[in-house]
Amino acid sequence: MEISKEKESIGDKINDFVKKNRKAIIMVFGVFVLLFAGLIVWFLISDSMSKKATAEIVELTEEYEKLRFGEEADYYSADMNALLARLDEFAGKNTGFPGSKAWSNIAHIYSGRQDWARSEEAWLNSARVGAKTYLGPIALFQAAVAAEEQNKLEKAVEYLQQCVSHSFEFPDAPRAQFNIGRLYEQLGNYSAALEAYRAVLINWPWERSEAISQNMHVWQNLARNQIIKLELR
Repeated sequence: MEISKEKESIGDKINDFVKKNRKAIIMVFGVFVLLFAGLIVWFLISDSMSKKATAEIVELTEEYEKLRFGEEADYYSADMNALLARLDEFAGKNTGFPGSKAWSNIAHIYSGRQDWARSEEAWLNSARVGAKTYLGPIALFQAAVAAEEQNKLEKAVEYLQQCVSHSFEFPDAPRAQFNIGRLYEQLGNYSAALEAYRAVLINWPWERSEAISQNMHVWQNLARNQIIKLELR
């Protein structure tokens, strides 16, 4: 009996609360419904825009490839300049894969012109907006190439380290790690070079490279040779 009375008491309290606050409850519920509907609309619009941006960057990339491999390939041509302007505009408005791919195309154009400073900047932008895609570590590797072309060896090492430690695994990571050792050698930091070369053998052992790519054996062998060379100095 006591339990039954307690249940009735709780039920009465809930009913009284609903009656007294009916308008507020309806308003709060209405707000939640509007927010939920708005969220659905936002997702639909976002998905539509993402698909549109992906289709557009595919088209721009195809155009770049045609100009790049055409019979009269010229990185300074009027067509290439026009494409560069369109890529700049597109890259400024997009992030994720489409934005990162646009910046990588821009970087390729500047590399073709041997404008390594602008190429480096574009690769870094590609890495930044594509940090959550597989393009991130690729862009960092290429940024290191552009930095090395400017003799910015320490910066190149920094980019390669970020490439190797990226959340998306870089398929050519052993090569990037080997290049860290090579650049340290050029900088005269032989202890750091040794450590970098040893990391190639430790982080990508023979068994792992066998499962992933035969090409990794090349960097293991080169790293082993450099370790012997440095230890005999």
